[in-house]
Amino acid sequence: MCCRYYMEMSPELRPIVEAAQRSRLYRNNIAKIARPLITAGEVLPDSLVPVLASDKSGKKAVFPMLWGYHLPGIGRLIANARVETASEKAAFREGWAAHRCVIPASWYYEWQHTLAPSGKVKTGDKYAIMPRDSRITWLCGLYRLEENFPHFVILTREPGESVIPIHDRMPLILPEESVDAWIDPERNPYRLLDAALTDMVCEKADARGVSPRAN
Repeated sequence: MCCRYYMEMSPELRPIVEAAQRSRLYRNNIAKIARPLITAGEVLPDSLVPVLASDKSGKKAVFPMLWGYHLPGIGRLIANARVETASEKAAFREGWAAHRCVIPASWYYEWQHTLAPSGKVKTGDKYAIMPRDSRITWLCGLYRLEENFPHFVILTREPGESVIPIHDRMPLILPEESVDAWIDPERNPYRLLDAALTDMVCEKADARGVSPRAN
């Protein structure tokens, strides 16, 4: 779940995107990464995008990061981690303790999952989902270095009531006032989970995959 999200070049997101473009990490690794930084549009795993995290001095900063972990013995990219077990699993334990990040988005996408009479899961309409009364969807994640470049995963949790009819999971989304605390390695992440936003606006995406809000 949560394997697509959307970024508008909005007044709220533009400064974050521009900070990533100016970053030394981006400028020094353009040739190595061999892919553009996504500044607007639909984002898929393995994309290079702006992400918020603490720098070496403990201050909030913007970094370009690649979406997804490459884990030994697993032949696919890992895009998500469950918040319920992240602190226990070897791949995510260090990130949960000290390498937390926030991925700014306009909204995320989910396809409606329903059970057919046979018991199989059927995939239905595509929805654009965002917190009510919010211009930015602050997706919570973890990051680690792979070949000296940061990669991130998005944390997921049980859905709020507004998302239950669509899917049995949703991303961990915090309000803007909790972003600094989430990326602070000195803070206990468990104490921030109660602030998670679960009241979502869910709109069917149009044929282009864009929420009606962007039209």
